[in-house]
Amino acid sequence: MFRVFPVTHRTALKVIIAALSLVASQGYAFDAPAPPQAATGTLQALFSPWDNIEGAILSALAGAKQQVFVQAYLLTNGKIASALLSAKGRGVDVQVLMDGKQIKSGGYAKAAVLATAGIPVWLETKYQNAHNKIIVIDPSTTDPVLITGSFNFTWAAQHSNAENVLIVRKNPQLTARYALNWQRHRQDAVRYDASKDNNPKNSAK
Repeated sequence: MFRVFPVTHRTALKVIIAALSLVASQGYAFDAPAPPQAATGTLQALFSPWDNIEGAILSALAGAKQQVFVQAYLLTNGKIASALLSAKGRGVDVQVLMDGKQIKSGGYAKAAVLATAGIPVWLETKYQNAHNKIIVIDPSTTDPVLITGSFNFTWAAQHSNAENVLIVRKNPQLTARYALNWQRHRQDAVRYDASKDNNPKNSAK
């Protein structure tokens, strides 16, 4: 027989103080929340497997003029990798952040082919999971594109999974915030060296 004990205000306060003390002791320090930003530009919501998210991403990358910053948990999609290479070939500054464990675990990542082509690839090793799935395109222009959502950059995300993506266009303030977050993660990341990668799965195939 379980007994339910009443919780007084004093008891609740003690619990809250103890929880906050635990957080402080673990070294967690949160930034002040960002203020709300004006809703400008356009929004496009897409859902796989019904919507062609892959095609929308490829179209956005084809329109990149200056910069493309990628944050990927998984990047195994050959078409997206090819679109990044094409952007690089047009003179676009393309840089990629990837989850470090996905490389080491033997996933079919595209890190080697991108890095070999001269695209800087950085591995995030600080976190349990670098779980962002973001593409920032031309953040310093008046016509930026932000792609974010649950969609990993994989074949399965389009054809096998239930995923979502939000494409934000012409919202420089919001896109700049995502670009700054990318730079912040880049500072903690480790540069990937394709010449030292002996994993046969991490290939251009």
